[in-house]
This record gives sequence, C-alpha cells and structure tokens, in this order.
Amino acid sequence: MTKTRLEAFSDGVIAILITIMVLELKVPEESPDSSLHMLTHRWPIFLSYVLSFVFLGIYWANHHHLLHTVTRVTGGMLWANLHLLFWLSLVPFTTHWMGGTSFARWPTAVYGIVLVACAMAWLILQSLIVRTHGPESALKQAVGDDWKGKFSVITYVAAILVAIFSYPHVALGLYALVAMTWLVPDRRIERQLHHD
Repeated sequence: MTKTRLEAFSDGVIAILITIMVLELKVPEESPDSSLHMLTHRWPIFLSYVLSFVFLGIYWANHHHLLHTVTRVTGGMLWANLHLLFWLSLVPFTTHWMGGTSFARWPTAVYGIVLVACAMAWLILQSLIVRTHGPESALKQAVGDDWKGKFSVITYVAAILVAIFSYPHVALGLYALVAMTWLVPDRRIERQLHHD
C-alpha cells in the first residue's frame, strides 16, 4: 500500500467520525414556547462536541504531518494505523454519552479512557515509523523524547481519576488543557522536514 492510500483512508475515516458527531446534535423539539432558552439545556452536548471536534482535528492535522516523514509503508504501520482509527472511532459514542449525561463522572471517565487509548495508539504508530526508518529518521529527530505525548497520557490518566472521584468538570478542564497543548499542529516535524 502506498502512503497516499493510507493517508486518504485515514482522512476519510476521520471525516466520517466528525459527520457522525454532528448528526448527534439534535434540534430541540418545537413547542409553542420554543426559545433560545431551550438551547441552554443542551450546552453539555454542544461543549462535548466542540471538544471532540478539536481532538479529531488535532489527530487529523498531526497524522498528516506524521505521514510526511514516511518513505516506506509496512504491514505493521497499516495495523498500527487501523488500531489508532479504531480508538478514534469510539470518540463519537463517548462524546454523545458524556454530553448527554451533562458530564456525569463515569461517562466523563470513559471519555478519558478512550483518549488515553488514542494517545497510546498514536505512540505505537509513531514508534513503528521510527523503527522502520531508523533512529536518524526525520521523525525521530523531530519528536525526540516526545514530551507532549507523555504529558498528554499522564494528564488524561489524572483526569480519569479526577472524574471517577466526582470532579468531572475538573477532568473536562484537563482534557481541554491537553487539546490546547496540541491545538497548533506539531511543528517539530515540519521544521525537521524543512531542515533535511
């Protein structure tokens, strides 16, 4: 399989996941007293959608950068990429559950578990690419010790524990903190590619 086909497939899956999430945003039932006030009851659903949209966008942008470093696609990379897409495919379900329960502790914790699994799948894919292309590869030079990846996993685990111990809104803040850390596509890879 070529890198282009791998990238196109991944782009398509992520686009479908975003579409599924937006389809879960239901318009409030119309009634004689329909007003903007009815939308205020749906803010948890909308907020969880925005957070998940940002996360999927971050994965999409960084996946694009990551694949720019690939010169040879292996079977292991294909399976690692599918592993990542599997966990990303659970984001719409956990997003809807978390928002639909107004950030109850277990749905918020499960959302974090899916985020941890996505981050771990990302690290596995990244490490397979480095192993295939060698320690002097552009990707290895760019990510180094990957403090952002490690920070993300540690913060997600902390957020899961916080959610379980009845502080789901604090957990939500920690998830948002990780998103802000990654909001700008990872320029380490871009800089390394321009340097080579």
